[in-house]
Amino acid sequence: MPIDLRLDPAELALLTDLYELTVSAAFFDHGMNDEAAFELGLRRLPPSRGYMIASGIDRLAEVLEEYRFSEAALAHLESLALFKPAFLDYLAKFRFSGSMRALPEGTIFFGGEPIVEIAAPLIEAQLIETIALNQVGFASMAATKAARCVSVAGGRRLIDFGPRRAQGADATLITARASYMAGFHGTANVLAGARYAVPVFGTMSHSFIMAHDTERVAFDHFVESFPKLSTLLVDTYDTLRGVTNAAAVGAKMREAGLKVQAIRLDSGDLPDLSRRARRILDQAGLKDVAIFASGNLDEYKINDLVESGAPIDAFGVGTSLAVSDDVPAGDFTYKLVEYKGVARLKTSAGKISTPGRKQMFRGVNANGGPIGDLIGLLDEGIDTVAREFRTPASRVTAMLEPLVLRGHRVAAPTDLGAARERIAAGIAAMDPRLKTLRRPAEYPVRNTAALGAMVISEKLRAERRQD
Repeated sequence: MPIDLRLDPAELALLTDLYELTVSAAFFDHGMNDEAAFELGLRRLPPSRGYMIASGIDRLAEVLEEYRFSEAALAHLESLALFKPAFLDYLAKFRFSGSMRALPEGTIFFGGEPIVEIAAPLIEAQLIETIALNQVGFASMAATKAARCVSVAGGRRLIDFGPRRAQGADATLITARASYMAGFHGTANVLAGARYAVPVFGTMSHSFIMAHDTERVAFDHFVESFPKLSTLLVDTYDTLRGVTNAAAVGAKMREAGLKVQAIRLDSGDLPDLSRRARRILDQAGLKDVAIFASGNLDEYKINDLVESGAPIDAFGVGTSLAVSDDVPAGDFTYKLVEYKGVARLKTSAGKISTPGRKQMFRGVNANGGPIGDLIGLLDEGIDTVAREFRTPASRVTAMLEPLVLRGHRVAAPTDLGAARERIAAGIAAMDPRLKTLRRPAEYPVRNTAALGAMVISEKLRAERRQD
């Protein structure tokens, strides 16, 4: 029997909430499968976030193109004794035939904005709700967390150290890809390196040192085996004595025409230890040996270290990145906005949705920095909407782009290098007040006049639907 640590593509259609299937079956029973549009968005920004970065978009497009109910999946659904044979026959022939418009991977977005729109026959669009939210939500959280680390690191290298603490195998891949896209230099995750061509990095373990009779012998053995991957972990015992041992190994390697790449500090008072370690290395003539820090780091601690002037050249970020620890989830939603050509609206208290198919328009200033976003109707154009920006925009761009048409991708998968450049340029041009780690400014997002009028009329229509 295959090990459980897997996600077989043939099982993907079952990665869903049961109600997606029961609702779809009821739609089927009553002949309700006309064209529908659903919108995936983030209702509001999480605390401390002044912006978000869209990620997981490519994965969702890939899912749509390959979405199938295998014979095994259909047999399992039949075993539940819930679904009629006619509906199971429908699922056996299921292929996604609709379209997907979305923000390009790596696009900066804000609360209350559409990230993805799915337009398809009602049942098709309903069935993919769970996987859509699952893939876009966490990937966007991870990319944003990583971008915040990059913003405060001042150009220092950042490595994803999260695989061992991530909440599931797939989460490790999402984190590695999203963090590299957001500006990290690489990951410790070898599978992510193989799948996405992300550079992989590694140092050494405490167990390697503890298994040796002395720390110095452990260092010698490691650099003999990996002279070009010689980052020495110095805090298994007394950290400064560990740095002294590393310096002795470095001096010996230099005589052989080689060099210790770095030392790694993984605990303790990092500002003080890094300064004292730097002095030991410099006095040994090892000014080119870098200091790498890890150990429960996040954007807040990295910011403090950088501001303190600690001579640290690179950071490994693990748990906080892999689970986005300060904001582990966002209020992502997937709502019906149109059915049979008629706008639809949810009016629940505190959870009102915005009706109709839409386009998002971003205004930027002369330096390319975003000044505000307008959410408009799908048939609104840039020239018309441009007049509604309260601060005149140098340029207005329609943000949602077609990625899938008639069930097939029409845009090539995102090049991670291009996505890195998009994110870096977008964050560099952003108002600094949006990038602060605590209490960021609020970015202006409004509805166009036409969408505002639709919201009013659809609220009245929604009231009549309960009569």
